[in-house]
Amino acid sequence: MDGSRDSWVNTTHDWASTVDEDHLGRIRRRSGEFVPGGPEHLVLEVVAYAADEAAGRGGGRCVVTLHTDGSVSVKDDGRGTDTRVDEHGRVVKKPVMATKDLRFFDLPEAERLPDGHPRRGMSVVAALSEWLIHTNRRANGSWSQRYERGVPVTDLQPVEPDGTTGTCVRFLPDETLRSRWSLTAGELALWSAHWPDLTARLEDRRHGADRPGP
Repeated sequence: MDGSRDSWVNTTHDWASTVDEDHLGRIRRRSGEFVPGGPEHLVLEVVAYAADEAAGRGGGRCVVTLHTDGSVSVKDDGRGTDTRVDEHGRVVKKPVMATKDLRFFDLPEAERLPDGHPRRGMSVVAALSEWLIHTNRRANGSWSQRYERGVPVTDLQPVEPDGTTGTCVRFLPDETLRSRWSLTAGELALWSAHWPDLTARLEDRRHGADRPGP
């Protein structure tokens, strides 16, 4: 057991908070400020986490997939999002989707993503998506959780282990953003140069067979 949440040290997010409604509402009200580049910036916010994992491990991969239902997924081969067990035996996932990233949000010196705009964190992606599904595979278990407008609408749902670790974040950007959507393999390759430890690949399934969105 990992013990009481009160003893857990905050690194990127505050373990004491599961959902920060004020934070999510602020993002939704000021979407132009937080996502100036449209859905492409949302993709970069997710890929940045895959790049963090790759840098920490001396190399890693991710696949960005454009789906027929308008959603996009980013799947990496990292360790998976930190998941712990509290004093009551409950599995708790680091609240990366529904609370602010303490390293970047509101900090003027935050790192710039390849599109030139500041990194804000995964909560921006969740808050500005009609829905988002976070599938998390770690050595100590695998879970999936669904969010709508940044708010979790399911508990952690166990996922059958497949021998791998990493995360898959699939999201449908808000309809007001999707009209500006475009991403090519060439653009992704240019972005990837920003993260030399990460190998990124694009799969475009919009005109072929694909599973329907949730």
